Amino acid sequence: MCRIFAGQERESYASHTRSLRLAGHATSIRLEACFWRILDEIAEAQGISTPRFLSKLYDEVVDLQGEVPNFTSLLRVACLKYRESQAQVIEAARGELAAQAAE
Repeated sequence: MCRIFAGQERESYASHTRSLRLAGHATSIRLEACFWRILDEIAEAQGISTPRFLSKLYDEVVDLQGEVPNFTSLLRVACLKYRESQAQVIEAARGELAAQAAE
């Protein structure tokens, strides 16, 4: 099982830094490439740029929780939640197809 994880492309876990503005302040965020790909995908699905998506997400977290102690960790968890929700949609579709095939 470890070969699945150990054999992944180095680029997928290489860190990349992107600069953007959050709450009107210039900042930079360092994440692994695989997380940037997911964030780019989420932003594209929302019809906005990745920096704009991150800014909106930051603002929403501040509105709901009052502060963002570790935004990069929040982003990683958001990516995992996004992938989990996709997996749930796929699983539901499989269940529907199986039910239709049984009829």
